[in-house]
Amino acid sequence: MAGSVPAAASKTKRSAPSSSPAAGEKTWVKWTLVGLAGLVLLWLIVLPLVTVMTEALKKGWDVYIAALTEPDALSALRLTLLVAAIAVPLNTIFGVIAAWTITKFQFKGKNLLVTLIDLPFAVSPVIGGLIFVLVFGRQGWFGPWLGAHDIKIIFAVPGIVLATLFVTFPFVVKELIPLMEDQGTSEEEAAVTLGAKGWQIFWKVTLPNIKWGLLYGIILCNARAMGEFGAVSVVSGHIRGETNTLPLHVEILYNEYQFSASFAVASLLLLLALVTLVLKNWFTRKNAH
Repeated sequence: MAGSVPAAASKTKRSAPSSSPAAGEKTWVKWTLVGLAGLVLLWLIVLPLVTVMTEALKKGWDVYIAALTEPDALSALRLTLLVAAIAVPLNTIFGVIAAWTITKFQFKGKNLLVTLIDLPFAVSPVIGGLIFVLVFGRQGWFGPWLGAHDIKIIFAVPGIVLATLFVTFPFVVKELIPLMEDQGTSEEEAAVTLGAKGWQIFWKVTLPNIKWGLLYGIILCNARAMGEFGAVSVVSGHIRGETNTLPLHVEILYNEYQFSASFAVASLLLLLALVTLVLKNWFTRKNAH
């Protein structure tokens, strides 16, 4: 009986899992995929970012600061911030209302509304800009009426705002719809039974539950608003000092062979994007906790 214990122990040792070829193969595959992913990120993201900063500072800090403080660059920066300051709050209001309507109510045309919200993701921004030219341009549907009342939309700030609104309006609502669907309506219904009204329900029940998702959507919307090129390029007219945003100003400088200045302005957009990325990651961690 005593001799059977070592035998059993020996059998157990022999049957214990060991490093198998299959496990080694899985490790090899894992690190190969990680390496390939790292190379792709290095080639497509890190290298271009480093190149932008290197070219921006190639001729020294004096040239870099001069490019950023030049009147046309400052005008482009002001216009970019102005457009974002108008478009982002409007799309935030629209996003909250649309998400609330879609997730809390049942009505005819609901699927059509969801499809239309996805439209800017499917349509090229250039096409979106052309649509506004056809509608509000001098030869467009409302062109004669706008001209008669001395109202300028295309090749002016209102057209840039409209194009930016079109391109960016899905970002907030697409963040909120899945979040509000997961939460359901039980808390709102409980608030109603306790006598809460519509705004009270929103401020006290709904908003605290969606605040991190809402902030996340606002950050993404703001990043796209400041970096939009295609739709804005069509409706802006490229008027220096008046209708050029930062992306358009970068294009003009590059086409004029002012490479250091163009990369300097591009680095400003890059820094804004990095700030957006840091805020996005911070809000993601806060939401996870």
